[in-house]
Amino acid sequence: MATVNPPRGMRDFLPAEKARRERVLAVIRARYRAHGFDEIETPVMEEYSRLHAGIGGDNEKLAFNVLARGLDADAIRAAADDPAALTDLGLRYDLTVPLARFYASHRGELPGVFRAIQIAPVWRAERPQKGRYRQFVQCDIDIIGDATARAESELIAATLDTLDALGLEGGVVRVNDRRVLDWMLSSFGFAEDERPRVLITIDKLDKIGADGVVRELADRGAATEAVEAFGAFLRRPSSADVPFGEQQIRGALPDGVPDEIVAHLTGIGDAVAAARPGESGIPVVFDPFLVRGMGYYTGTIFELAHPSVGYSLGGGGRYDGMIGRFLGQDVPAVGFSIGFERIVDLLEGEADAVDRAIVLVHDRDVTVAELVAVKADLVAGGARVRLEQRPKNLKPLLERAVADGYTGFAFVAAGSAPADIEVKPLA
Repeated sequence: MATVNPPRGMRDFLPAEKARRERVLAVIRARYRAHGFDEIETPVMEEYSRLHAGIGGDNEKLAFNVLARGLDADAIRAAADDPAALTDLGLRYDLTVPLARFYASHRGELPGVFRAIQIAPVWRAERPQKGRYRQFVQCDIDIIGDATARAESELIAATLDTLDALGLEGGVVRVNDRRVLDWMLSSFGFAEDERPRVLITIDKLDKIGADGVVRELADRGAATEAVEAFGAFLRRPSSADVPFGEQQIRGALPDGVPDEIVAHLTGIGDAVAAARPGESGIPVVFDPFLVRGMGYYTGTIFELAHPSVGYSLGGGGRYDGMIGRFLGQDVPAVGFSIGFERIVDLLEGEADAVDRAIVLVHDRDVTVAELVAVKADLVAGGARVRLEQRPKNLKPLLERAVADGYTGFAFVAAGSAPADIEVKPLA
């Protein structure tokens, strides 16, 4: 007999939990729209060749692929070692690759600078564990067509505003630039072909520390002089805390960082500060060792941090080269994604305020017309209403109503009119 459980790494949501998720999504959508972004929708599947074009990083290895229709047993056996010959479609593993395809397809119908919202499920063949699912929702905002720091600034301001609206004030965005990383590794003497492997190790700095990074780089066979120079830089005395700006950025890097990159990052901080005039400091921190694993990033990268947790709540960056894969010419693009599943878990117990929701408990002899009249009156007044016939034991029914998010109940007897209904709170 088939199991009744959902597939591993995927979940069912009971009514109260589904309602809570939708309330959080409504806040996110409202704040994104308030900042001038417009929502689009793309198919859950894309062509196999597009999902495996080398622009999705490690996520390409986690794609769920769809077997091509019409293959017979001989064709399947002949192509057993070639996934591209067996499949023609795949479930999307993120929303960025579909957005690039969408923009290339509809460019003539879109404004010169396009601000997109995408809120939808994605699928990855992860090994399921706590907080890591095979199906999960991403909440993305992207700006296409703007190469200036204004785009990053708008994304960061909208994301921090959304976090505030969800009751998670105090968020901070860690910022870096892939160009900074490449320049820094070059200045230490790492060869261009070994830098991707070096970045993988640097990304572990928070977990294994400076000594662990140096040791792993040496074990990987990186150039000895480069490893020693980088190790000395990592172990240098830390400077005093300095607010985000040119002084902090230059102080966190070796001498000689290109002025244009510093100016770009400083401009982002100035704009975010202007968008949040009531705050004593800029909620942006420069992190020279922020890497982010997606290979398609070409410039600014960022992650969303909150003091209540030790993991990021979102991230993104600039990917100016991706859309060119479809158009034949590069188009500037940058995006920021909120980690919806992490935020929903963090808001558990805090985001459950609901509108007026009432259970009408009626006797068996109440006519349908009377029930519908009473219900229609309450619905017209803005309430959510459920009809329930009175059972012998009322307690389980009311407990179930509370679990489903209802806030009040009322009894309806035969002959009742809407004016006769007395709503009592559900404790």
